[in-house]
Amino acid sequence: MTDTNVTLALLESRKEKLEKRRSFFKNVGGMSVGLVGGTFLSACGSSVKDAVAQAAQPTDVDILNFALNLEYLEAQFYSYAVFGVGLAANLVGGTGTQGAVTGGRQVAFKDPLVAQYAKEIARDEIAHVGFLRAALGTAAVAQPAIDIGGSDPNGAFSNAARAAGLVGPGVAFDPYASDENFLLGAFIFEDVGVTAYKGASPLIQNKTFLEAAAGILAAEAYHAGLVRTVLYTKGLTAPTLRTAATAISNARDSLDGSSDVDQGIVDPADSTVSNIVPLDKDGIAFSRTPGDVLNIVYLSKESVTMGGFFPRGANGVLNMSSAYS
Repeated sequence: MTDTNVTLALLESRKEKLEKRRSFFKNVGGMSVGLVGGTFLSACGSSVKDAVAQAAQPTDVDILNFALNLEYLEAQFYSYAVFGVGLAANLVGGTGTQGAVTGGRQVAFKDPLVAQYAKEIARDEIAHVGFLRAALGTAAVAQPAIDIGGSDPNGAFSNAARAAGLVGPGVAFDPYASDENFLLGAFIFEDVGVTAYKGASPLIQNKTFLEAAAGILAAEAYHAGLVRTVLYTKGLTAPTLRTAATAISNARDSLDGSSDVDQGIVDPADSTVSNIVPLDKDGIAFSRTPGDVLNIVYLSKESVTMGGFFPRGANGVLNMSSAYS
């Protein structure tokens, strides 16, 4: 077989594999319309002022501050897990109400590779916080209150794990208890970060900011791919890790609308094949609106302004989740 034929055969095989997967992008075409034309207007119990503010086209500052909230969450989780301490005081101040971090502690990693990967990601996430704060200057929002504890049965991690069926009523899920729990905790965040940046990037007007967002998106995608790969590899000898990742994926999917876009780490059409990169049939990753992202981090299908990992809400204009109940 010639080199050309080999290439064509590989491409055809890739196409067939992707076409077996679930259909995505049912809502992606309406992403901007949902954000601009009324996704946020369906808020229940929120003020008209907040609803109108979020229905308007967000500015670049609004979008970067929304991203900064997410980076605070990720950076605090990884910083505590790897170094045993949170972000420095000079990285958490800003506009809005500054909140404290609940929980978080160092993981006693057993696998040196997981420990090294975790340290690399932690440094990247801390750098993202510093970069976004520098880009925003005095407009940067303060860190909101964050819940990343592992001992409270009613804490954010425990509620997320319970929604996925990983723990029962009254049982806490501790992402710091083991390498495997840490990876599952990271899996909750990483895919959400990727879809958040992809969904927000088309809304950014300033090309310098857009290039920066694209760079962070690439970094988050590398992180997500790494976490998914390690979970899949460890799942060769501990299959429950794969089923747990699928359960987390399904739980995320249940919060952000009716379209089935989220994916686990196993090909849904062939359980003998990995699904490291979640794609549509054309090999393209999917997006989430800011409201959809907040559905997941608030752990709510409702249109709300707080809950879950942000118990007092995110700081900034983009702070309301979408309504899907």
